[in-house]
Amino acid sequence: MLAGSVDDEYQADRHIYLNDPTRNLTQKYLHNSISTGKYNAASFLPKFLFEQFSKYANLFFLFTATIQQIGDLSPTNKFGTVIPLSIVTAASAAKEIMEDMRRHSQDSDTNARTVKVLSGSTFVPKQWRHIVVGDIIRVENGEFFPADLILLSSSEPDALCYIETSNLDGETNLKIRQGIPETSNTLTPEDVASMDGVIKSELPNNSLYTYEGTLRLGHKEMALDPTQLLLRGAMLRNTRWIYGVAVFTGHETKLMKNATKTPVKRTKVERLVNTEITFLFVVLVALSVISAMGALGRQLRNPFEEYILLLDPSTAFARFPGNVLTYIILFNNLIPLSLIVTMEFVKFFLGALINQDLDLYHEESDTPAMARTSSLIEELGQIDYIFSDKTGTLTCNVMQFRMCTIGGIGYAEVVPDDKKVRVDENGKEVGFHDFVKLKHNEADSPTAHVIQEFCRLLAVCHTVIPEQDEETGEIIFQASSPDEGALVKGAQTLGWAFTTRRPRSVAYTHGGQSYEYEILNICEFNSTRKRMSAVVRGPDGKIKIYVKGADTVILERLGHHNPYVETTCAHLEEYANEGLRTLCIAYRDVSDEEYAEWAKVYEKAATTINNRGEMLDKAAELIEKDLFLLGATAIEDRLQDGVPDAIHMLAQANIKLWVLTGDRQETAINIGYSCKLITEEMSMIVCNQTTHFETKEYLLGKLNAVKGSISSAPAPEAAAPSPVVNDYGFGGYVKKGYAMFGFEKKGPKINKDALGDSEPLALVIDGRTLEYALEDDIKLTFLALATMCRAVICCRVSPLQKALVVKLVKKNVAECVTLAIGDGANDVSMIQAAHVGVGISGMEGLQAARAADFAIAQFRFLRKLLLVHGQWAYNRMSKLVLYSFYKNITLYLIQLWFTFDNGYSGQTLFETWTQAAYNIMFAVFQPIAIGIFDQYIFSRNLERYPQLYKLGQTGEFYNHGIFWSWIINSFAHSFIMYYMMHAIYGEGAMLGREGYLANIWVFGETLYTADLITITIKAALTCSTWVKFTNIAVWGSIGLWLVLFPIYATIGPMIGIARMELGQNMVSFMLSSPAFWYGIIIMPIVTNLRDFTWRYFKRQALPRSYHIVQEIQKYNIPDFRPRMEFFRKAVTKVRQFQRVKRNRGFAFSQSDSGQAALIRLYDTTRRKPRG
Repeated sequence: MLAGSVDDEYQADRHIYLNDPTRNLTQKYLHNSISTGKYNAASFLPKFLFEQFSKYANLFFLFTATIQQIGDLSPTNKFGTVIPLSIVTAASAAKEIMEDMRRHSQDSDTNARTVKVLSGSTFVPKQWRHIVVGDIIRVENGEFFPADLILLSSSEPDALCYIETSNLDGETNLKIRQGIPETSNTLTPEDVASMDGVIKSELPNNSLYTYEGTLRLGHKEMALDPTQLLLRGAMLRNTRWIYGVAVFTGHETKLMKNATKTPVKRTKVERLVNTEITFLFVVLVALSVISAMGALGRQLRNPFEEYILLLDPSTAFARFPGNVLTYIILFNNLIPLSLIVTMEFVKFFLGALINQDLDLYHEESDTPAMARTSSLIEELGQIDYIFSDKTGTLTCNVMQFRMCTIGGIGYAEVVPDDKKVRVDENGKEVGFHDFVKLKHNEADSPTAHVIQEFCRLLAVCHTVIPEQDEETGEIIFQASSPDEGALVKGAQTLGWAFTTRRPRSVAYTHGGQSYEYEILNICEFNSTRKRMSAVVRGPDGKIKIYVKGADTVILERLGHHNPYVETTCAHLEEYANEGLRTLCIAYRDVSDEEYAEWAKVYEKAATTINNRGEMLDKAAELIEKDLFLLGATAIEDRLQDGVPDAIHMLAQANIKLWVLTGDRQETAINIGYSCKLITEEMSMIVCNQTTHFETKEYLLGKLNAVKGSISSAPAPEAAAPSPVVNDYGFGGYVKKGYAMFGFEKKGPKINKDALGDSEPLALVIDGRTLEYALEDDIKLTFLALATMCRAVICCRVSPLQKALVVKLVKKNVAECVTLAIGDGANDVSMIQAAHVGVGISGMEGLQAARAADFAIAQFRFLRKLLLVHGQWAYNRMSKLVLYSFYKNITLYLIQLWFTFDNGYSGQTLFETWTQAAYNIMFAVFQPIAIGIFDQYIFSRNLERYPQLYKLGQTGEFYNHGIFWSWIINSFAHSFIMYYMMHAIYGEGAMLGREGYLANIWVFGETLYTADLITITIKAALTCSTWVKFTNIAVWGSIGLWLVLFPIYATIGPMIGIARMELGQNMVSFMLSSPAFWYGIIIMPIVTNLRDFTWRYFKRQALPRSYHIVQEIQKYNIPDFRPRMEFFRKAVTKVRQFQRVKRNRGFAFSQSDSGQAALIRLYDTTRRKPRG
């Protein structure tokens, strides 16, 4: 890896010396500069050439160009292939360089960021690229860590700091890191500069959650663990500054160790083209051998060879290999040289259309869509699986306090018109008041006391730390959970502003007065308890316990007198249906005697050595009882605009969406409901097993149960791959033929369309269980179950696990195309592992967008990117490839029919440079017009009928069967044209005015003209949409030939080019002959008559789905499809209530424990050191 640490290969650890750069330099650690580019100056040429000549077409033409240089072997000009191949390769190189330069430019921006590094006894700015292992760095609030650092000290008490790791693991909640006590008092540059010690660190690795090392200061050695490690890619939040020592830099940081090299990706269409080119090469060699055998027969049996040409028949066999090569050169254009460069050119323009699409432009962030790798563009039209991150991709990464219910009355920040308060038919008041009414009720209403206790609980019962900005005076809340931060901000909005935290108390202001509450005890949240509580003593000396948590655990701990339970539960159901995260709020008064007894139990549990957590939970149970329900809160983890609609539309397009997130399971499930990934009718399979055996047994049991309800579902071991074409008729024979030659992968694969008609399922699995599920003996079982589910959510997954899941599907699901979308550095591995990677240019930075093939600003733009641009690109590229093969084979097979008439002499029929110009000038604009401008269906109808997307998934427009049908059509067209011209070219039919008979060049150029008109009419039949450029390109190609050929035929012989071929005043000879005009008018019509008839019959008698939609859009037919909306709404409402009773999302996403001790360290009234 570049200039990596040489010594690390032979050591078990690395030694980093504090304030001793000379000694660290001798270790030759890797620099901090990073590169995500595909090439560098040294690797470009070999890597690019390997990639280009792994395309069989280019490899074949390299072979042809080589044998053309051998003596008199070639019947054509020796530079006829070299020059076009060089142009094609140079154009591809220019495109690759332009795309990679963008990557290197973005890397340069990252490497040029600055951070303060200790130099002597002061901190000076230094670029990230110049940071080395051992540097002591000062990072300030809101800055990213430039390398992996060991935390020494910070502006917070006891060297604490808050970091956001959403770039690494997708989690939005802030995490706490803490330096060791021995370095926590190094609070000035002078203190740090005077440190003398050695860090003994583990070697670089990709584990984000582990670290082992030691720090020796003097004679004392202290252990280092992940608590002190600050990872590159994370951001310092709500902490003024930290000092840290760089231990891993550049590509040795844990973030970069999780990244993979930029892969070489090829589309499904390109892989098919490579296979077809191989078979065309086999056909070409077969034709060449047949022709050479014909020449061999003539040389052995024809006396003309022996007695007139004086050729020795005994040399005929020696000349056979040379004749084969001659015919390979003669027929080499059966494989179109221009195909690859035409595809690249068209893809580049299709990428530009995506870049310029205003529907994909995000005005708020001024971010357009960007096709960073245009070579994958048609793959967007064949996606089967989408793997999506959650945080920042589906959600906005912002928590907001939206609604609450207090004392049985509902309140909302903004009340929609249909939810405003009204009196129902029973005379009861239903609906929601706004927060203004809440503040009014707090002052004067029967529920005033309940409202006050509710708001007081929000302001007191939490682990948030307030920090006041010295310049603005604004209070910033440091919250380990974004939900807790939202609740405290919500209380502030309602007039209860949390202001101060001391080790034993908190203070808030209300109505202009400050109130201080003593925090006696905190019973922390964990995933088992699903609640947290605080025992507090108010200014009046009374003790209360405030509790907030999931409704399932709060409701069962309520006392007998609770008048608001029924209305609160009704409101909770409404909140859950809106996709909001809910918490129940409760309290009770505690007598001094009860608290004194309980405090002894709690203290004993807190000092227990073994099972301390379990003992504390039991202690909390003793006091968290007989509660009074005050109400409930509702927090919105706001989705990005249009996410539910986009997911629904993609599901209708038969695209399966898997969410792979680092967030907690409850959070992920709740978002799954709110974004409509999980719907009310789905049954949920939750897999949270803790051992390998349990995971295997659980997955097998569920798989067998699901298969039992889907009688037609094949077992994973015997699942047949989903075919691209049907296994009957011509396509079936073609598929079997390909398999015989090893071009179709054999072996069991999961059917990508394994979903049956049984009850829809959703699979939820956490990261620990997924680790077992991805092991060799379980992974196919897991995959078989997952492919039978309509939604899959993987929680708490690492970046590498994301990539492994994508690779599992990619490798073991037959004929599938995968897409991964994310916005953070933790998504890069997944994005690079998928067939297509899409990056969101979002709040979490640009790491994912830079590593992706396509970049968009919002998830909702994926809908148009796939359903419109993807389908257009797939349809256009399919037509372009098929038409390119057709036009070349149609012209150059004429040489084959001519070979039968010229005694297998290897004589060419067409003049060399007009033949070379065929793919460069006269037959190049038709496929380009089809590839760039053709719209087989307009964009509004592609979005209106998302089911059309299945055409791409099943390979409707390009597969082996369709390819060979076009090839057979080419054979037929060339045969018809040649022998019609053969009939026209009778004695006297092409007699010139001076009495000259037409020669083979007149015959050839007439056929050339007829072929050009024929393929142009075929292009017209292939086009679905006509625009100005289509007309110019299609019909202009004929006009270009009719204008340029007479000029070339006149000037060419004069300057010594084609003197023999184009002599005898060919142009006037041809244009004055009625047979010429008869041939170029009648032959194209007769040749294309079968094609026109078949297209008409197919549309009228055997219409496909897109034919029907084309008719709808042509005649603007209204859509009267029955929607059954009222029935669906009724069923959905019933299922919503059933689901709500089973599972309701609640708002807690912080770490399970550890907050209570940490907040005891804070005193926000003390001035913090400036460092």
